[in-house]
Amino acid sequence: MIDPPPEFSPFVPRRGLRGGHAQTLASYFMRRRDRLPVAERRFFRVAQDTEVVCDCHWQADKTGAMTAVLVHGLEGSSESSYMLGTAAKSLAAGMNVVRMNMRNCGGTEKLTPTLYHSGFSGDLAAVVKELIQKDGLSRIGLAGFSMGGNLVMNLVGEWGAAKPHEVRASATVSPVMDLGPSADALHNRSNRVYEIKFVRGLARLFRRKAELFPERYDASRLKGVRSIREFDEQITAPYDGFRDADDYYARVSSSRLVERITLPSLVIYSTDDPFIRLVPGTRAKLRGNAAVKYLETHRGGHCAFLAAPNGYDGRWAERKVVEFLSKF
Repeated sequence: MIDPPPEFSPFVPRRGLRGGHAQTLASYFMRRRDRLPVAERRFFRVAQDTEVVCDCHWQADKTGAMTAVLVHGLEGSSESSYMLGTAAKSLAAGMNVVRMNMRNCGGTEKLTPTLYHSGFSGDLAAVVKELIQKDGLSRIGLAGFSMGGNLVMNLVGEWGAAKPHEVRASATVSPVMDLGPSADALHNRSNRVYEIKFVRGLARLFRRKAELFPERYDASRLKGVRSIREFDEQITAPYDGFRDADDYYARVSSSRLVERITLPSLVIYSTDDPFIRLVPGTRAKLRGNAAVKYLETHRGGHCAFLAAPNGYDGRWAERKVVEFLSKF
């Protein structure tokens, strides 16, 4: 029996921030005052040749508390503002927090010879397994943002009914569950500022990987790459074992696994997200799965959802993630 989800107040955008671009950009540039205690920086072996780094915060009763494992988005890290904000809210709610860097992120390029993409759900599974077996944690919730949301949904779908009983729930904000349509939406003229930022960041990372592993990577393959799709066609697909970008998108999009999800899961998505597209079939699957609480708003942008700061900082989606996980 799945515990009932909390009552969700509707999202009302902050005055002056009604559009998707306004929400997204304001969320990125707005100053935040999230203060966290010093984290325990911890290395997790997730594959024979790969480690990932997590920043961990523990309650005094570590094993008795719920643990929120947070996963960032594309070109993010454990230091991304939404990661810090959600961590602060989770700690205040009495949870442990593990802020996970995906492989190569947060300055960890030396810890793996591979690149990173949204299909490495096994990395998150390995972190969860160690938290259960080594740390003795018995109540774990997963939360992912954007690309990290797709990774979380992939893992939950892959687990299906065989999910670890210690993992109680998941929550995602603006998950990239349909990679192909989202990559193409990024190339729209109105979204070029986002795509340029992402492509430049990915190119910098790839050049660093080529310097660290020159026998493995050829930086000249970046020539002519101006879009996310071109990057995935020229870099992600050939180096990660996919036939091409379309094959990568098809095999890594978590939309293909929605029917398998049995873990209580919250999905928050705004239809005015500038570049994340959940196709109608995916939204129908989410609504049709009794284990999924799908919250679709018409305002909120991408991983933003800035409401009026009435008694809290107004980061509505972060608050809903913590409220949802707290129920389990």
